[in-house]
Amino acid sequence: MRDTDATRAALDELLGRVDAVLFDFDGPVCDLFAGLSTAGVADRIKRIARRHWGALDPEVANCDDSHGILRPLREMYERRTPRPRTARPLRKAEAIVAGRERRAVRSAAAAPGITELVRALRLRGLRLAVASNNAEQPVRAFLRRQGILDAFTAVCGRDPGDARRMKPCPDSVHRALAALDRSPGCCLLVGDQLTDLRAARAAGTPFLGFTADEARRTRMLREGADAVIGSHAVFLAAVEALEPRRGQPDSRSQKESNHARVCATKTVPCACGSSLVT
Repeated sequence: MRDTDATRAALDELLGRVDAVLFDFDGPVCDLFAGLSTAGVADRIKRIARRHWGALDPEVANCDDSHGILRPLREMYERRTPRPRTARPLRKAEAIVAGRERRAVRSAAAAPGITELVRALRLRGLRLAVASNNAEQPVRAFLRRQGILDAFTAVCGRDPGDARRMKPCPDSVHRALAALDRSPGCCLLVGDQLTDLRAARAAGTPFLGFTADEARRTRMLREGADAVIGSHAVFLAAVEALEPRRGQPDSRSQKESNHARVCATKTVPCACGSSLVT
């Protein structure tokens, strides 16, 4: 997908009305699994679930994605049965997926231009956070290795206790907004999946799609994305054209904010239909 003058104009308009950027992780920040299938991870989770629960719901049995299986597995656990199910498959599934992520970040390639983009955004006074369906610690490990962890006020990853809070549920977005102390309209969410877009819409934040897939780009725009880019090059150019903003925190206060990060507690509506405490 080729970024156009219209894309750059949309970015200029977006950057003129936000003062913080939320990044999804796998895609906009790095290529976590390098295009490799995670069906083997999903199969391992299914074997454990069958051992404890017996026959699986079709949504679980037919899922061949390590992250995609987590939500239907939780929903199966929540469904009433004559004999209550043990939560052991849920705990094992989270541990297995998080372990796969920890191994993957050791060799994951950074998205081209992401470190330059992050530094340019911070240089101009925009605040940053991660809102991801990945586990928090692997995300932090990757950002630390790239030398940009201190640029982020918060890393809000998947809730290990309830996969229903994964995007498209806006839980991680709400937690990032709370950590940044920003209203939704002041923050731009950058993501590469339709679930990211739907979480942004549920939270009320503008959305910048990141994908080179033309069909996905079309769907994102149809579903309300403010703009879609195929690489960070045009985003970086738009950021570099910005004037530095007042109130930019110095590196010391930024580090203190990272060490003291606590996603503020509040009750918010979730896209999955429940009320979440974040």
